[in-house]
Amino acid sequence: MIASDAMSRDAVRVVDGDTLDIGGVRYRLHGIDAPEAGQACAAADGGVWPCGKDAIQKIEELVEGRDVSCAPKGRDSYGRVIAICFADGTDVNSEMVSSGFAWAFRKFSEDYVGVEQTARRAHAGVWQAETEAPWDYRALKWDAAISDSPDRKCPIKGNINRQSERIYHTPWSRDYAKTKINTATGERWFCSEDEAVAAGWRPPIWGR
Repeated sequence: MIASDAMSRDAVRVVDGDTLDIGGVRYRLHGIDAPEAGQACAAADGGVWPCGKDAIQKIEELVEGRDVSCAPKGRDSYGRVIAICFADGTDVNSEMVSSGFAWAFRKFSEDYVGVEQTARRAHAGVWQAETEAPWDYRALKWDAAISDSPDRKCPIKGNINRQSERIYHTPWSRDYAKTKINTATGERWFCSEDEAVAAGWRPPIWGR
């Protein structure tokens, strides 16, 4: 069993709207799914708003300057610890859903379904208008990128940046379109995130 960890406020880094790095450990928030970093959502006035960017800002507000602890529930296939995280005792997972910056991730848990229903009735955040769930957003981006990948099978881009960091970009990554792959320099294409992680690449970090 994975032990619960309590970390100092200096050690917390936001990766995206549902992922934190704490003391060198990556935590994927249990039971929720936030919009992707580059995702836009429908607004009440008929326009769109940067829900992915705003979700990152929201989780930063929840954890920055606070003592954050996480109660692990297991690991996912990427090696991340699945956890309920608390900022000065406040359930961060629940706050992301109640504020309308994340969905209850019913595929894996129904723990936050009631919280989501309350946010939906209040038209909070992503519930202000009918919008695309992050799992549908990822699926559509993946299908579109498959046709443009070299072998029509492996659309994930394994990039090496100027700091020699190996970072992979999925089709729903904010920088996917502008990332170019040069296989002569060791960059490569991946068929899955599992494959990229196993080869030593990491996803981008969008938070501060």
